[in-house]
Amino acid sequence: MTLLAQTERILGDLIAFPTVSADSNLAMMDYMAAWLEGLGARVDLFRDASGTKANLFATLGPEGDGGIVLSGHSDVVPVADQDWTRPPFQLTEADGLLYGRGTCDMKGFIAATLAMAPHYASQTLRRPLHFCFTHDEEVGCLGARALVPELQARGIRPAIAIIGEPTSMRIIEGHKGCCEYTVRFTGLEGHGSAPDHGVNAVNYAVRYVARLLELAEALKARAPQGSRFDPPWTTVNVGRLSGGVAHNVIPGKAEIEWEMRPVAWSDADFVKDAIARLVEQELLPAMRAVSPAASISTEVIGEVVGLDPMDDNAARDLVRRLTGQNACEVVPFGTEAGLFQGMGMSVVVCGPGAIAQAHKPDEFVSRDQMAQCLEMLQGLGRTLVA
Repeated sequence: MTLLAQTERILGDLIAFPTVSADSNLAMMDYMAAWLEGLGARVDLFRDASGTKANLFATLGPEGDGGIVLSGHSDVVPVADQDWTRPPFQLTEADGLLYGRGTCDMKGFIAATLAMAPHYASQTLRRPLHFCFTHDEEVGCLGARALVPELQARGIRPAIAIIGEPTSMRIIEGHKGCCEYTVRFTGLEGHGSAPDHGVNAVNYAVRYVARLLELAEALKARAPQGSRFDPPWTTVNVGRLSGGVAHNVIPGKAEIEWEMRPVAWSDADFVKDAIARLVEQELLPAMRAVSPAASISTEVIGEVVGLDPMDDNAARDLVRRLTGQNACEVVPFGTEAGLFQGMGMSVVVCGPGAIAQAHKPDEFVSRDQMAQCLEMLQGLGRTLVA
């Protein structure tokens, strides 16, 4: 069996695990742990508080610092309400394209690393090679945020991380952060004919959104000089605003889901501080003047730091040599890369598949992209024994 065929076989197994973020990933983690343990890897599974999710961290080669991390997330986005023409949790192939939920984002990369693992295990590696597979990246990088302190507590200090998110095998050395919030407004219901006798939660939610839109405009003037991002400034997006039950009822509940993609963390602080002042100095006093029980609560879905482009980046230089590319880019979407950079590692994002295919029905990765990924990983193997 060729290496590409073996990779496709493993990818088919991984796609068959329906690891939507809302569900357990334990079956897939057990599969990968058994595969790596069978090759002699030292494997740790770190379960979350619910016991239904786990991160996997495995090592081949010697103990010690300075290892290389190959990282991917196990979870996928839902397929509900999407118009799939192929079975989402069964790998299918047509015209050189491999279809299934997660083929692109990002089980294709994980399958390639597992297919290469027997080759790595058969060699005498001169530095540690780590496999890092996380849960719940799609809902706030929850798994990586929990794993990083575990690794730090154990004194594990890799030097380089390659995050295999879909980049069409381009080298990405920087991306924005990602902060996601849900804000809930509790007012006081009443008859629509007497609006002053109630607290209209929707009205206050609209005022909150209006301030967010003002801040979004102000952020454009804060774009760093020479920013390589597109757009070059921190962005704000309101994804959902809901509330109310009927046209003649004062709505007592409203909810906003919004996000920002900070270029610099100071921008995130700028927005959060401004919104906190609005809530504490204007909205809540006005709401509680009518109903002392009125409230505004914020749930932090995720606050994930960006990947800062660095002049000195050993991961970028390594992947340049492995792929023969010179160009390095930045992207607006987020990954777990900044969390690994925060541990002191040099980090790049480079993996098979196009981000344009991620999260869509009939998601796919091409065989050509998988072959390029395997070529990179084979080159990595040569550097580990050189």
